Amino acid sequence: MAVSVARSCAFSIGKPGRCGRVGKMGEKAPPAVYKRYICSFPDCSASYNKSWKLQAHLCKHTGERPFPCMFEGCSKGFVTLFHLTRHSMTHTGEKPCKCEAADCDLSFTTMTNMRKHFQRAHLSPSLIYVCYFADCGKTFKKHNQLKIHQYIHTNQQPYKCCHEECDKSFSSPSRLKRHEKVHAGYPCQKDSTCSFVGKTWTEYMKHVAASHSEPAICDVCSRKFKNKTYLKDHMRTHDEQRVVYKCPRDGCDRTYTKKFGLQSHILSFHEESRPFACEHPGCGKTFAMKQSLDRHANTHDPEKKKMKKPRPKRSLASRLSGFNPKKSTKKPKSVELGNLPPDPATAMQNLSI
Repeated sequence: MAVSVARSCAFSIGKPGRCGRVGKMGEKAPPAVYKRYICSFPDCSASYNKSWKLQAHLCKHTGERPFPCMFEGCSKGFVTLFHLTRHSMTHTGEKPCKCEAADCDLSFTTMTNMRKHFQRAHLSPSLIYVCYFADCGKTFKKHNQLKIHQYIHTNQQPYKCCHEECDKSFSSPSRLKRHEKVHAGYPCQKDSTCSFVGKTWTEYMKHVAASHSEPAICDVCSRKFKNKTYLKDHMRTHDEQRVVYKCPRDGCDRTYTKKFGLQSHILSFHEESRPFACEHPGCGKTFAMKQSLDRHANTHDPEKKKMKKPRPKRSLASRLSGFNPKKSTKKPKSVELGNLPPDPATAMQNLSI
């Protein structure tokens, strides 16, 4: 029916066609639905056929989220009520759309997700999208994945950053979203009075660890640690039975309480592999594990260098038994000159007498 309408509009000369305009020879008919709602922002050619679609699009320029999540502790917002409703199901756990297959008991939050699952999992043969570029032939389960992949062949980057004075563009929406965090930053959410905004997620996490983290305290010995990871490693010292990792190489009886120590021992001692070298001038030390190199780098940093004296090494037996020798608090007795013990020669003379 659409083809016949197009032909009647194209060949009716001087008379109004079904599409509501005068057609000309060889001219295509206009679309049945006009996109009357046009974005007013400069350098943006987006247009829509419904008002709510334009309003949702404008939120990308303004950053507004008119539909916030009302669940406690959730600060997310959305541009449409549909997205908010779909997000709220992550809090309630509701999945109203059950799979239509007889032997499948999976459920989904939307009918779209259910149909995609049904098409990929239950249709035979399964739908696969193949890249048609020469010497490629990669396959994808989703058409969007194929579309983004083909930008590698065409060198296209259609997803442009909307931030002012930024002309970067990307081949996928996920990379654009990750880039936009550079402009927005990561504001501190631990304290409402804190004005810190990190440029990267790593910088934000370092700020949280340094300024807002509470020390982890051991319930057994009340010892404090910087984070829960250190506390978890420490709690092994209170276990009645501890796992010991023995070196599997023949003729080697070395044992370690952590896998890291065993791996470092095998690489450095048995395989003589120490690929991580210190680049500090005049050092040149090499290490088998990257963690060991990072820990060693603190010795060259005056701000991170620890001023504490190194702890004396404990034997494996004392570590396994959990025995922790306490430091002696007694001061050495002062000895007066008159009460000094005799030297060995004088003592032997006194005994002979």
